[in-house]
Amino acid sequence: MLTASAATALHSLCISSQTPSPTSSSSPSNSQQLNIHLSTKPKSLLQNHPLYPPTQANLSFQIKEKILCLEIMGVDSGKALSLNPSLHSASLNSIEGIISFLQSKGILQKDLPRIFGMCPKVLTANIKTDLEPVFNFLSHDLKVPEHDFRKVINKCPRLLTSSARDQLKPALFYLQRLGFKDLNALAYQDSVLLVSNVENTLIPKLKYLESIGISKDEAVLMVLRCPGLFTFSIENNFKAKFEYFNLEIKGKLEELKEFPQYFAFSLEKRIKPRHMQALQNGARLSLPAMLKTSDEEFNELIKPKPGRG
Repeated sequence: MLTASAATALHSLCISSQTPSPTSSSSPSNSQQLNIHLSTKPKSLLQNHPLYPPTQANLSFQIKEKILCLEIMGVDSGKALSLNPSLHSASLNSIEGIISFLQSKGILQKDLPRIFGMCPKVLTANIKTDLEPVFNFLSHDLKVPEHDFRKVINKCPRLLTSSARDQLKPALFYLQRLGFKDLNALAYQDSVLLVSNVENTLIPKLKYLESIGISKDEAVLMVLRCPGLFTFSIENNFKAKFEYFNLEIKGKLEELKEFPQYFAFSLEKRIKPRHMQALQNGARLSLPAMLKTSDEEFNELIKPKPGRG
């Protein structure tokens, strides 16, 4: 059975009871009630998405019911059904079971729209083979206590759609081998690394750093100091920022080794403007001084001083 909050979202509002109301035999049937809800639903929610064809009458009752349930939960039904075609054939009872299971793990009703919105495949996951192993991984491998499951899942909902055997455990093994020893940090801060493919995402980032002249060991130290490096795009982040660092700032690799957070700052909104201002004022600043300081502190640092220049 659903908890009270899940029942409010699905059973009371979406799932039609098979038992007629004992107080009024003349009240509208469940089918009629649902059609009333659907007919009054804004077009932007129902008619204007891929599953709602111009001929509304051809849309099955089950699909109408499913669309309404998703919308009531705060999930974009069009997006969810488009990203997860398996939802077409999923029963409302199975969706109800997913919600019950997640709530048994501490996930709240208010968390569901974001979780299902980001990862609609969770709605058709197999509880025994897909979801339970994820929570076992959190508990046994990451040492996350049950009362913190919600915090970890909300930080990275993609954990729920990642295979514990094929993705999460291999990623954890690789990261620990590199030197990521703090399980709390991996669970509560850098959990996105656990859902990143080792061969296609993590290793290429280290290879790129090596390609610009940084040794393997030094590259590892950089990602340990700034785990976010593993999440940046080589094409859209690393290359453009290194090119600017190399050609315009004319910095030395040692500076990047000491301050890998350089790659975390916006090139157009932070790095270029700050560098140009410092240049115009004849100030030569370290990367942390140029990028980490507040506007007030930065302006003070680049203010012309007697004897400068």
